[in-house]
Amino acid sequence: MGAANSNEITRAYYDKILVKTRYIDSDLPDMSVELFGKKFSTPIATAALSHLNGTHEKGMVELAKGAKLANALNFCGMESYDGELDDIMTAGADSVKFIKPHANNDDIFSRIEHAKELGVFGLGMDIDHAYTNDGGYDNVMGLPMKPKSMKELESFVKAAGDLPFIIKGVLSVEDAKKCVEIGAKGIVVSHHHGIMPYSVAPAMVLPEIAEAVGGKLTIFADCGIESGMDCYKALALGADAICLGRSLMGPLKEEGAEGVAKKIAGMTNELASVMARTGFKNVASIDSRCLMINY
Repeated sequence: MGAANSNEITRAYYDKILVKTRYIDSDLPDMSVELFGKKFSTPIATAALSHLNGTHEKGMVELAKGAKLANALNFCGMESYDGELDDIMTAGADSVKFIKPHANNDDIFSRIEHAKELGVFGLGMDIDHAYTNDGGYDNVMGLPMKPKSMKELESFVKAAGDLPFIIKGVLSVEDAKKCVEIGAKGIVVSHHHGIMPYSVAPAMVLPEIAEAVGGKLTIFADCGIESGMDCYKALALGADAICLGRSLMGPLKEEGAEGVAKKIAGMTNELASVMARTGFKNVASIDSRCLMINY
């Protein structure tokens, strides 16, 4: 394992977590979840992926179509072309639009208003796209980025109005508490596919983050989730739902929306099997009592 590779660190940690079984009085579980007042068939959402045209023609649109087929929440990242968000919304999935931390806040407010006009389900920001690894501010596709203060983030939350605002890139109790303070409705615990070397695995900090926020916001787990078993472990450690990203790339490339829907359904079924074997009858009831760390 490359010591600095955050993705390998994350994989290794998930693989250390073992599961005890509880068969007596168990049954097949209810896999539905309620997120921000809407019922979905699965706790697995698509991750906020960007620029997917190299994977599949109109990849982000196909991703949204797949989420619609699976009755799953869809997160969408930075568009590949003008009008892509319009096309994503036409796909019919309940979609949360994530906006980069653009240096010019007017750009952010403009993007928020445009997304609201199109009828997005929610809004958010991936705050970890702020810096480069060589000590500068980030630049994404020629667009300058900059870190945001609590005051700035609070202004974006207010601009979202009644829509839930979700902050991605939270990897500490300190940031999680700040998200509660500014009125965010959700966070994505994520290291953005290893955007920084030696990042802690999201699964490692999920329990302390969940304890710190005390149910005051919805927690999504991101990064390195490859199976229904991984989903179960993340939920048991404190997540309310899962963001599935890289694992959808192969199905998206090969079968488009149908492949995405099949992958989500398959992993949901795997999760259901683990829940049945551990005695949890619905997603909300999953906790860590059946987990053991194999040191």
